[in-house]
Parts: sequence; structure tokens; C-alpha cells
Amino acid sequence: MLRKVLVLLLLIFSGVLASSLETVSDDDLLNLIKNEKYVVVLFTKKDCEPCEKLENELIHVREDLVDSLSAWVVKVVNSQMLRLYSPGKEPALVYFRHGIPLLYDGAVNDEEILNTFIENKEPIVRELTDDTFEHLTQASSGATTGDWFVMFYSTDCVECQRLGARWEAVAAKLKQRVNVARVNKHTTGASTARRFNVFEVPEFIFFRQGRMYRYQIPKYDVSSFASFAKDWYKNARTEKVPVPQSPFDDLTQMIANALRENPWIMKLGSITIGVVVIVSVASKLRRKSEVPQKKEK
Repeated sequence: MLRKVLVLLLLIFSGVLASSLETVSDDDLLNLIKNEKYVVVLFTKKDCEPCEKLENELIHVREDLVDSLSAWVVKVVNSQMLRLYSPGKEPALVYFRHGIPLLYDGAVNDEEILNTFIENKEPIVRELTDDTFEHLTQASSGATTGDWFVMFYSTDCVECQRLGARWEAVAAKLKQRVNVARVNKHTTGASTARRFNVFEVPEFIFFRQGRMYRYQIPKYDVSSFASFAKDWYKNARTEKVPVPQSPFDDLTQMIANALRENPWIMKLGSITIGVVVIVSVASKLRRKSEVPQKKEK
């Protein structure tokens, strides 16, 4: 009798475990992201019907994710980390590959979740630099590497950091159709940013067949980005892609940008020049007054 009770309790306990995801803290999640190759995280909260629905769909494919990816599949409740990856509230599903997040933006469907994660096992967004930009994109020639959608960012830009998971999701949606990349405006891509007159970040530019289209829509969601690259760019103002700058032209542009971003430099320069002119004129007048006058005979 006791044995039957124990077996029954074991079955009940196993069923409870199978009906929900493992809950981890923010600290535990950070350790998983740092040390594990693949981590699937559901950001959820209590008394949330959409959260429960998404969790149930994720539970259906948990074993497949573990078998095919050796992934950790967990959830965090009322996490402070959510705002790093999603502009909305719970629920949110984020897929970490080697620590790089991808925000799931598909239907609440177990098969679509599984296919999306398996098909995007590696980070998709390309990192372009001054040395590689023109070679890889061939933006000014409009040659054979296809269309490119590029985000200009900087490491000190909070909004840029929060866009990382969404930008990976954009790349997943546009896969096999548009190359999605990013350029660091302040470091490895400073010259490229000057070439395209990128002053503020984040900024997004779509390159197609020797033309460029700036994304100036105030919506930073995955669907809006993807729609722009697929078709909506036709409604934006078109610009001809400028050819790569010579070192002298780039230096001139860098000086012009510095004056534009720091108008106090121009004011200080004007004041300095004015002081020099005044001192020079005063010095000449003083020397002239000190020259002895010749006496008349």
C-alpha cells in the first residue's frame, strides 16, 4: 500500500514539474546567459493569462529544444531585466545564443517557436567596420551582395543596447532576403558614420542598388522595421549613396562634425581671433606712439 502511495505521489510530482517551467532569479539567469550556449527565457508575471498561454506553448516544445539544442528553458517572474530586451510588458520570450539575445516576435504557437529557434541557432546581425563596410555591402556600386539594413549605434547609448534583441529579431524575419548589420559610430565605424552624415544614434539606413533610405519612423518595433525593408522604404526620400571618402575628405568632415556638435569651439575660436587682432592693433599703435618725432628746422 505504501509503495502505491509513493508511486502515485511521484507521478503527481512529475506531472506538476512537466506542467510548468523552471523559475530562476535574475542572478541565476545572468549566470546561465554567461555560461550556457543556448538559453530560452520566458519573462512572465503572476495572474497573467497571456503569460500562461505562452508558457504552455513553450512547455510543448521544451523537450525538443533540449534534445536539439541542449538549451536551458526557464522563466523569470517580474524580472528587472525585461526592459533590456523588450519595449513591452510581460510576456516576452527571449532566445540567447552565445549570450546574444533574440526577441521572439512570432505567433503564440509551439511549432513556430521551435522552428524560429532552431533556424536561428547563431547570431544573424553582422558587425561592419570602416575596413569592411564597402567591401561587404558594395553600397555605392549597387553590386551583387544584396540589400542591407544597417543600424548605427554606440556603446554608451542606452536605447541602442535595448534594441539589440529586437534587431536580431528583424534579422531573423528578413533572413535570406535582406542583410542586417550594425556599425559602431564612435569606434570602428566612425569614418563610415561621417560618410553617411550620421550624427545621432540609433540611426537606421536601408541600402539598395546604389540608393539609401533613412528610417525616420518613430516606431522601433520588429514589424515596422521589417515592413520598411520589405516595401515601405519606397515611401521614404531616396539619396544616392556617396562613394567612400579619401583620408583628406574624411578629416575635413570630422572637423566639420566636431564644430557642428560642439558650437562652443567656434565661439571660442572667434573670441580668440578677436583678442589676437585687438592685441596686435594695440601693439602697433603703441609702437607708433613711441617713435620720436623729428624736429623741424
